[in-house]
Amino acid sequence: MSIIYNRVALIGLGLIASSMFWAMKRRGLAGEVTGFARSEATRATARRIGLCDRVCDSLTEAVADADLVVLAVPVGVMGAVAAEIAPALKPGTTVTDVGSVKRDVIESVGPHLPEDVHFVPGHPLAGTEHSGPESGFAELFDNRWCLLVPPEGTDPAAVARLRRFWQGLGSNVEEMEAEHHDLVLAVTSHAPHLIAYTMVGVADDLRRVTDSEVIKYSAAGFRDFTRIAASDPTMWRDVFLTNKDATLEILGRFTEELFALQRAIRTGDGDHLHDYFTRTRAIRRGIIEAGQDTDAPDFGRAKTSS
Repeated sequence: MSIIYNRVALIGLGLIASSMFWAMKRRGLAGEVTGFARSEATRATARRIGLCDRVCDSLTEAVADADLVVLAVPVGVMGAVAAEIAPALKPGTTVTDVGSVKRDVIESVGPHLPEDVHFVPGHPLAGTEHSGPESGFAELFDNRWCLLVPPEGTDPAAVARLRRFWQGLGSNVEEMEAEHHDLVLAVTSHAPHLIAYTMVGVADDLRRVTDSEVIKYSAAGFRDFTRIAASDPTMWRDVFLTNKDATLEILGRFTEELFALQRAIRTGDGDHLHDYFTRTRAIRRGIIEAGQDTDAPDFGRAKTSS
């Protein structure tokens, strides 16, 4: 592919930003990629592994003359970052983000940006339980979805250009309205993460089951919970605080369903349990058929030493 943005600035150098860099290099989508992270240690790591063409020591240096600025920081600090970079943005720049919540990001970032800057929020639905600059890899976005959530009145050309960029990174791209995005993600990501955190916490609190037993006898279900529960705690704290309404709505529905299943178990209602599990099994088949996971053993998870 050809260059889509002459200069891309990555603000925050964790899993998503580092994967974006390697994917950009794989396809030649950017002329130059600058990067910035608050932590001096993170910047040193980025320089050591060749992450970004130029790692900058200030936010304003990183975004100077950038055609695309990607906010890859926790959603709780995006507003403050936007306020800091605003004076250094050149006219016509596109600012996007990779946050898991969209309404709050639009409300916290949008007001800080100059009129002549395009703001096109985004959310790549890709990730692993690992974080940090060394965790990125070019294939992270391949055949995964990236949702773009442009506010009303956004320049269509800027949206189309960002769409081409994400497609170049390997993603399927779709546009979505902010409120709907936050509800969809509460169902597919936020509430499941909270449930996984809770189940791992229950195992930790249940003193009649020892730590060694939890580790030795973990079946695939609990192992997947622990994989999810290993995700970045700062990011997930901010997600729940900024997508409060949708997450609480879904957790309310989850609680109702859980009570119904408890009742079925208590009363020995095997028909209810069988019908419920048959319906949910079909959803898993749909995910596999859509190419978003595999029916290989252990969900095709790569075996790692970590």
